[in-house]
Amino acid sequence: MNVIAQAATLPPSDTAAPAQPRWTVADVEALYQLPLMDLLFRAQQVHRENFDANEIQRSTLLSVKTGGCSEDCGYCSQSARYDTETGREALLPLDEVLAAAQAAKDKGASRFCMGAAWRGPKDKDLAKVTEMIRAVKDLGLQTCVTLGMLKDGQAEQLKSAGLDYYNHNLDTDASFYGQVITTHRHADRLDTLDQVREAGLKVCSGGIIGMGESRRNRAALIVQLANLNPPPESVPINNLVAIPGTPLAHVAPIDHFEFVRTIAAARITMPTSFVRLSAGRQAMSDEMQALCYLAGANSIFYGDKLLTTDNPEADRDETLFAKLGLRPI
Repeated sequence: MNVIAQAATLPPSDTAAPAQPRWTVADVEALYQLPLMDLLFRAQQVHRENFDANEIQRSTLLSVKTGGCSEDCGYCSQSARYDTETGREALLPLDEVLAAAQAAKDKGASRFCMGAAWRGPKDKDLAKVTEMIRAVKDLGLQTCVTLGMLKDGQAEQLKSAGLDYYNHNLDTDASFYGQVITTHRHADRLDTLDQVREAGLKVCSGGIIGMGESRRNRAALIVQLANLNPPPESVPINNLVAIPGTPLAHVAPIDHFEFVRTIAAARITMPTSFVRLSAGRQAMSDEMQALCYLAGANSIFYGDKLLTTDNPEADRDETLFAKLGLRPI
């Protein structure tokens, strides 16, 4: 059993330091079943105990290597197994990455995230990514990368380059995972998160809602994240973007209030984590986004593109934030 999973399942000891609260699936299902106003009130209370309720952290995400991935993630347009509009592209040159990072900073982003469509990075590719990390750090931005599954020693190389966060989403709970992805296991994701923690990096890990999973699956995902020891510092909650050509292209959209309930459950169970409203915002009304912020979301991806899917333009976000009185962190 990996270190993170083991720490999350060990019983408390009378001689050990106080254990973090452990959540069960039944606990989180009970949160989902609360009247919506009661759930939002509780989430807002937890949020205000740990954050300024009127501040939003903004990150920008750039695909530094697009398409041609060997994995079969059913939601992803970058898989080489599916016929989508996303083509295969080489790793971006450093100057293009730096130009995008500077533009993101100029628009108010505080963190720059770089994603590559790999099962995992080869050593020659990792050397180029660490160069990107150093250069982006020199601009005064926090750095995050998502590169797939890591091999021994790679997390340490990323840490040495100055990386702040490593993103590796659990996507969905262990029992539903095989219906979305078959080319690797849910446990493989936990192993990578374990390596990231061992290297001293901060963890960015969340999931995708609306892939045909049940409420119990959603509750179990939240439990798996909340019971990591410690929980992820950043928790992106994505609303599935059904991309033509992928196996999930025709999945019915999730009920908007169910999505808001998921945000609230993440906030209550992970009080000190940044809960990021991630993919799918392009299709959300201003009113739905406002409910998500009320439920405890306090981070967004900022900019008109998320890897290969559309995101609200910065001007639309600025207009909404002005209406809501939200300030950037």
